[in-house]
Amino acid sequence: MDHVRQDEGRGWREAAEEALYGPEGFYRGPEGPAGHFRTSVHASALFADAVAALLCRVDAALGSPPELAFVDMAAGRGELVTRVLQVLPAGVAARVRACAVEKAERPADLDHRIEWHAAPPEGVTGLLFANEWLDNVPVDVVETDEDGAARLVLVDADGAETLAAGPLDELSRRWLDAWWPLPAEPGLRAEVGLPRDTAWAAAVGCLERGLAVAADYAHARGARPPFGTLTGFRQGRETAPVPDGSCDITAHVALDACAVTPGARIVPQRAALRGLGVRAGRPPLALASQDPAAYVRALARAGEAAELTARGGLGDFGWLLEPVGLPGGDPLGALLVDVADDEEQ
Repeated sequence: MDHVRQDEGRGWREAAEEALYGPEGFYRGPEGPAGHFRTSVHASALFADAVAALLCRVDAALGSPPELAFVDMAAGRGELVTRVLQVLPAGVAARVRACAVEKAERPADLDHRIEWHAAPPEGVTGLLFANEWLDNVPVDVVETDEDGAARLVLVDADGAETLAAGPLDELSRRWLDAWWPLPAEPGLRAEVGLPRDTAWAAAVGCLERGLAVAADYAHARGARPPFGTLTGFRQGRETAPVPDGSCDITAHVALDACAVTPGARIVPQRAALRGLGVRAGRPPLALASQDPAAYVRALARAGEAAELTARGGLGDFGWLLEPVGLPGGDPLGALLVDVADDEEQ
């Protein structure tokens, strides 16, 4: 970056908040997220099927409570919660309180059984699932100046950046020291994940008992990217991040910094989904002659499973698992077994 700005400006957190969620923001558009990028939810119904299976595990661990909540954070247009309701066993579905949490308006054609909230409901028992939510919680960006000092990056509506003249605030500096320390080399960048830590802690705090899961593309403290990850997406393509409401603005998540409960753990999505029954194995060739239609369906499912669990793609997403007041027994035991299996492959 060429120069340090002396006047007031907006950091990326403030600029992205307005660009994404303001009155004319990106997420207010009628097409929803699916109109611009492909998440695991949009890639295959197998993802929702796995989430439904996880909800059933949580239900069993909780002793089948009279009301079982499923809270879909950053619900988009309700695609995930709708599918989960459709595939749950009837006995479980009859007890489910389905809640979609989203800042955009409720879709007119959404299933009447689904509640629509701007924030997660308090004191619920069940499963809170946040698929690609935290990456869209806006964060400030910092960059080391020519002397190696970390400065806040300021941005205008056209995406042009400058460095703030003053030092970082104390909370941001402490977070960086703890979770993303920057060497004193010019031009290095980091995203200050404190707003995501706070947002996730609040979401987990809404659970009285159950499990909270954040699924997102992430990095760990020992392998933070030296130049940050801030980027934009528009109509299925990556683009320069411009905070004018025309594109998504996103950055990878420091999931390890977000964890709040003593039993929290992070597993790769490929391992979590395999533990929930999503397998990419090719169907037996004999099925092609015995039942060609069934073979084609099985082959399609295998292809979708491969996309959801692929290394270098969606399978590398992290799942942050946060148990809250779960009684004896571990509903995630099979996931952990699968993690071990996955590491041996």
